[in-house]
Amino acid sequence: MIKVDYPERLNWPAVLKRPVFDTEVLENTVNAILLDVKNNGNTALVKYTELFDKVKTNAFEVTEEEFRWAENNCAEDLKSAIQIAKGNIEKFHAAQKETIQFIETTEGVTCWRKSVAIEKVGLYIPGGSAPLFSTLLMLGIPAILAGCKEIIVCTPPSDSLGNGSNEGSIAPAILYTAKLLGITKVYKLGGVQAIGAMAYGTQTISKVYKIFGPGNQYVTCAKQVVNKEGTAIDMPAGPSELAVLVDESCVPSFVAADLLSQAEHGPDSQLILVATNNKLIEQINTEIQQQLTLLPRKDIAEKALQHSKAILVHDLDEAIDLLNEYAAEHLIIACENDTVIAEKIINAGSVFLGNYSPESAGDYASGTNHTLPTNGYAKNYSGVSLDSFIKKITFQKITEKGIRKIGPFIEIMALAEGLQAHKNAISIRLNSQNIEN
Repeated sequence: MIKVDYPERLNWPAVLKRPVFDTEVLENTVNAILLDVKNNGNTALVKYTELFDKVKTNAFEVTEEEFRWAENNCAEDLKSAIQIAKGNIEKFHAAQKETIQFIETTEGVTCWRKSVAIEKVGLYIPGGSAPLFSTLLMLGIPAILAGCKEIIVCTPPSDSLGNGSNEGSIAPAILYTAKLLGITKVYKLGGVQAIGAMAYGTQTISKVYKIFGPGNQYVTCAKQVVNKEGTAIDMPAGPSELAVLVDESCVPSFVAADLLSQAEHGPDSQLILVATNNKLIEQINTEIQQQLTLLPRKDIAEKALQHSKAILVHDLDEAIDLLNEYAAEHLIIACENDTVIAEKIINAGSVFLGNYSPESAGDYASGTNHTLPTNGYAKNYSGVSLDSFIKKITFQKITEKGIRKIGPFIEIMALAEGLQAHKNAISIRLNSQNIEN
């Protein structure tokens, strides 16, 4: 990790800069693929699946036979672990349901709000080098709890998973999880072409109203493009990131393990370590180097470490200010007064307190959602929750008595804005009542 000693506040933007890539080239590539999918549907899907995933197929929908194959090829201990995680995630998200409250704002004027599920949602589940069945739990469970009528899943196929198909396969754990949740519309489709298929619809895949799920820079860019065209998205989630705040109460080996857990996500992941003690930084760096050599994804983690930072600050207050400026996707507070410090955190996707709250727990099974805002978007976005899958409609009912009470004030306000017709909509009712009376 790059070490930065006592950075001046004016230099924080440079110190906290995320990894960057050529957005112009990226957007040109993404736009071309999306336009092709929009105009040519399944023909484009076939072309890009062969080009990017090395799988030649026009049979994108997962069959019942493939679900059975996944059931038989998913290890029993993994099935049990997925079931435990499912229970915890369901428990946490079910508690987010709101009961309708009828509020009488004025006598005779009642207002309320009702949660209504988004009818059609698309879930993008990353595959490739790390098939993220955990993301399907995180997205599928709240979608089901919300009551979404149509849930479709797109995830990249592989040509080397060994189910006997020459048309590509999906990791057994992903298909097992889908079946466990009761999601049957799963498509062997990844990348920009999957986002386009869900946004525009094709001969095989239904158009959805909102798209969820993390992905690489191409998927993230594609989501942002279709969002501009009218398809809602969960958030502009990009490369994973973790910030860790430590003091002398931390366990350096634990911290190193947490940092590496994010580094192995991808070469564009970023890690930020913040401390007031230089010796701690050195101890954690030593642990990182020792643990790194044992990782199967060592090469990926090393690349992430090249643009990650260990930052030495003067005091805890400065550390908190710096972390709020960074607005990390994940934040671990490995400090003695973790709960007190956490109260001062206003920008973060998800926060983990103490030495025994690893970020991995939130990724899999503690119950919170791991689909979180990155790249500083934690300043204005929340992570995925039950609310992400619903829209809230307001209602009001006003009686004759109610309109008499608030009507005159509405008339005054409408006239003040020069909106005569607005006033008339009130006056005609008030005059009607006077005639009747």
